[in-house]
Amino acid sequence: MNLLYCLRRAEQFHGSSVASYSGDTAFTWAEFSRRVHRAAAFFRDLGIRKNDRVAVWMLNSHEYLEIYYASLIAGIIVVPLNTRWHENDAAFALADSESCALILDDAFSPPSASLPALRRIIYAGRRACPAGMIPYGYSDTGHCFDEPSPEDTVGLFYTSGTTGGPKGVILSHANLWANTMNMALALSVGQTRGAWLHAAPMFHLADLGALHSITASGATHAYLPSFQSEAFLQIVERFRVTETLLVPTMLSLVLNHPSFARYDLSSLQTIAYGASPMPLPLIEEAMSRLPHARFHQGYGMTETSPLLTALDHENHSGPTVTSAGRPVLGVEVRIVDGEDRDVPTGHSGEVIARGANVMQGYWKRPEITAHVLRGGWMHTGDIGRFDENGFVTILDRAKDMIKPGSENVYSPEVESMIAAHPAVLEAAVIGVPDPKWGEAIRAVVSLRPSAALSEADLILWCRGRMTHFKCPTSVVFLDALPKSGTGKIQKNVLRELYGR
Repeated sequence: MNLLYCLRRAEQFHGSSVASYSGDTAFTWAEFSRRVHRAAAFFRDLGIRKNDRVAVWMLNSHEYLEIYYASLIAGIIVVPLNTRWHENDAAFALADSESCALILDDAFSPPSASLPALRRIIYAGRRACPAGMIPYGYSDTGHCFDEPSPEDTVGLFYTSGTTGGPKGVILSHANLWANTMNMALALSVGQTRGAWLHAAPMFHLADLGALHSITASGATHAYLPSFQSEAFLQIVERFRVTETLLVPTMLSLVLNHPSFARYDLSSLQTIAYGASPMPLPLIEEAMSRLPHARFHQGYGMTETSPLLTALDHENHSGPTVTSAGRPVLGVEVRIVDGEDRDVPTGHSGEVIARGANVMQGYWKRPEITAHVLRGGWMHTGDIGRFDENGFVTILDRAKDMIKPGSENVYSPEVESMIAAHPAVLEAAVIGVPDPKWGEAIRAVVSLRPSAALSEADLILWCRGRMTHFKCPTSVVFLDALPKSGTGKIQKNVLRELYGR
């Protein structure tokens, strides 16, 4: 099976239903299918051939969805670029992937002189096409396109991964098809046949993982170009959005927006979340204030297309609410020690996994690929444990674990406790050098609007609720915590600025 099945199914069974909104224009699935076939012909007219790499540096939009499906038809390997990247990062990915073309929208055009010189720079924005660029378009030239093989590469998705610097994760039709089925089965994505809001960035697997499930179900795609909490509220109300995916920081910003109560969010039926640990106080608040929505958590990574485990709505209570759920169908998960031996239930170790969703490897990185996929298992670099019922709890990234003295402190536990303070909006903890204990815990915190809190008061508050060695010994207050393009708090930035 290949991913074009999703598009064919949508056209065959839901051809007259709305496929996608582009501003005030709505395209049906029949119209959308014709457009993407003509877009594939346009790429071929430009001399872009099967297996050529084409980079996309755009905000969420209808055109982004078209480019994804046109690339599948034409056999092009798409290279989505992080919308939060510096130009130097984009230049690295363009050179590393050997992309023959770059597609830009208004947010990223005209291209910087620091980017590699490319013969084809395609403009997919809404204004007049800048000089020297090719306007994105459609062609009626009759081209014959081969039916994709399940083993064909769909895209290179750049990530810092588990080892070393940025690497292109190679994902095939078979990888993403396996994930498509699990998004539908485990997270109920596409089951409402309503409207999915692309609120998370479309360059990232957190959102892309749901794209094909939504299409196959014949549901509708709506777009938030870049995340702003009030814009999210407006679009949910306007398009009667039924499903979306939010990372924890996005969910927090939505719930804490001063206009939250003014908007009608009753259409929301499914909210998936993931990408970073969810503080318990935040998910409890979300379920209380959005009682009509069913919450589903997905845990995974770019290298696994991305879904590994899922926590369904029914298990969002009791002790399982803080877990990442159980492995999804067709995925095996183990918790192992440093020698890849299984640890007993309840003990912590590295999370490793295998299944049809696991990547083909890292682009031009055979040594790192062999290390991460050793023994046929994807080594995630995450620390977790199984309970007696098969639920996985993700304790921390191995690199984020803090060790005051000889104790292991998992940062999500501490962050969740700090986030429970009524004055705290967001929190992260990092390790800092300590002459006595080797490492101490530093909290980096942003406060709710108009809230006041001192370093001493927050430390005292934590010591009344947690074992002392888990408590921060210092606090840095910021207006906002630095975040990646997917909304994850950038602990590497925090460590660089405040980790000394």
